[in-house]
Amino acid sequence: MTIERSVTIGVLALQGAFREHIAYFNHVIESNPDQYSEYDIRLKEVKTKQDLEQCDSLVIPGGESSSISYIAERTELLPHLYEFVSDKSKSIWGTCAGLIFLSKQLVNGIENQQILGALDIEVSRNAFGRQIDSFEQSLDFSSFIPGCTDFPTVFIRAPVVTKILIQRECLKEEVIRSNNSYQNPAPVKVLYSLKNYDGKDHELIVAVKQGHILGTSFHPELADDYRFHKWFLDEFVIKKLKQYTGRET
Repeated sequence: MTIERSVTIGVLALQGAFREHIAYFNHVIESNPDQYSEYDIRLKEVKTKQDLEQCDSLVIPGGESSSISYIAERTELLPHLYEFVSDKSKSIWGTCAGLIFLSKQLVNGIENQQILGALDIEVSRNAFGRQIDSFEQSLDFSSFIPGCTDFPTVFIRAPVVTKILIQRECLKEEVIRSNNSYQNPAPVKVLYSLKNYDGKDHELIVAVKQGHILGTSFHPELADDYRFHKWFLDEFVIKKLKQYTGRET
């Protein structure tokens, strides 16, 4: 079979669980050889501008959001990440710290922490508490991943989405706002809210999408379950590839 074209999925490798994401994508590809036989799918660690320029898609892993921010700024990768997330021909996914990094506003941020402003959301760091408060819970994602009724979500010092932003608001000084001027034209769609967490009668938003960008509070790369990575590959990476090669069905 003739290969349609190559596609490169980059995983930001400044800090955090980037190797786990690469291993999960490789497992999905190797386990479904017939489905992906017409694509040359490559996985790449992204540490420099040159690495990023080779990517069609980017995953920003869990880890420490302030460390990712500081390293990106110190290595002069930050402005190139601003450009990448603003390119609607790309697909992007942030998990945990990656969700924080993609947000437009940040509560409980660290001094001089930078965020990419790709998702019109406000995020609160460490919303579930400290490391000892981490937990795993089986959740039903079948509303957007067909048949996925029991995904083992892993929350480790996880953030939550505290607000969907309609427009720039007058902010208090303690709220960090992105320096990226990009305005994502797509609406924010809430994919999943954690209901009645810890016996409390409220909903915590833990998964959103906005056009070509996906954000999750939890760590699918630590779940020992590959369905979320396959869904991102199919619904974001491959569909985007078809759209921009004129082969979308």
